[in-house]
Amino acid sequence: MQYDIIIIGGGIVGLATAMKINQQKPELKVLLLEKEMELAAHQTGHNSGVIHSGVYYKPGSLKARNCIEGYNQLIRFAEKENIPYELCGKVIVATSKEELPALQNILIRGRENGLSDLQELSEGELKEYEPHVHGIAGIHVPQTGIIDYKAVAIRYADKFKEGGGEIRLGEKVVHIEANSQASKGLHRVITGKETYETRLIVNCAGLYSDKVARFTHQKLNLKIIPFRGEYYEIRKEKQHLVKDLIYPVPDPAFPFLGVHFTRMIGGGVEAGPNAVLAFSREGYTKSHINLEELGETLAWPGFQKVAAKYWKTGFGEMYRSFSKSAFTKALQKLMPEIKENDLIPGGAGVRAQACDRKGGLIDDFVILESDAAVNVCNAPSPAATSSLSIGDHVANLAVKRF
Repeated sequence: MQYDIIIIGGGIVGLATAMKINQQKPELKVLLLEKEMELAAHQTGHNSGVIHSGVYYKPGSLKARNCIEGYNQLIRFAEKENIPYELCGKVIVATSKEELPALQNILIRGRENGLSDLQELSEGELKEYEPHVHGIAGIHVPQTGIIDYKAVAIRYADKFKEGGGEIRLGEKVVHIEANSQASKGLHRVITGKETYETRLIVNCAGLYSDKVARFTHQKLNLKIIPFRGEYYEIRKEKQHLVKDLIYPVPDPAFPFLGVHFTRMIGGGVEAGPNAVLAFSREGYTKSHINLEELGETLAWPGFQKVAAKYWKTGFGEMYRSFSKSAFTKALQKLMPEIKENDLIPGGAGVRAQACDRKGGLIDDFVILESDAAVNVCNAPSPAATSSLSIGDHVANLAVKRF
């Protein structure tokens, strides 16, 4: 079977890209392949549902530009398609004087990114937004919201299929033959069930994006390191402690936002996540171990450098993973009233974090082109918020080939 474009990966970025390609050039024959029997099964389906405003990201970076543009597109899409969302706002809280410079830097970045109505908060003003929070200063970000990203992704899929696109589930890509001799000018995409031919491959494989990219990009200088984020849910009788969203000041050296409180669009409040090395790329539990994938992670020179540099942070995250009391203590920095028995084990997600050979945890989105493919190699949070903007960008790179 022959196609103009084959997209690999049925998460929110792959589906947004498929929809955008279809909208830009509807005459193209486009196929999306997903290895699972359902769409949005991994990072999208385990997402906390936060609509990010772009307050944290380096001005001018792909993350900042795509988050802000994606945010605006997402709100318009949700309204047009009647997908429930709420712009409830959040507070970012400094709990010590040592965090104040980093908090100020977030404020500056946010304003440079166009968020003009950010509000600096004193200790007393913090209490007006979140009466039970503990902090000495903060920032209120009114643009932040909540949504169900799986519902968004499924609607992208519907729009893609309505425009003539094709989706095949349960088809794991096992090999790609770029510009195969058997059919000059076409590339072969081989799954466990079929062999397809295509003029262009778009790789949106998320947790396996580096493995797929290596089929067409031999000298790839990064590897996906899976980090599991574990959540607790707050018991119903204590959910009143959290009005909206409460975040700490993140460690600027580490690409994670720290444990926080998130009110969810479907009801309830989550607390978390931590950030621990997952022993499998789809390792949603401590017991889920893939020795081959774990061995690849541990052997990667970049991960070895990360482990040497951040071992204390990593040990603390791992300790919180195994100790509910330690997890509770981390939450109590923001909310002293939270007790251990207020927390019920919740879900977990795995973040596909790109790490380069030198030990850099790559913060920005990474999109690489080759003759055969456009590879989305790093699209961590806020990729869900940014999905329509990333979809535009990748679609532009794809359709210009035709």
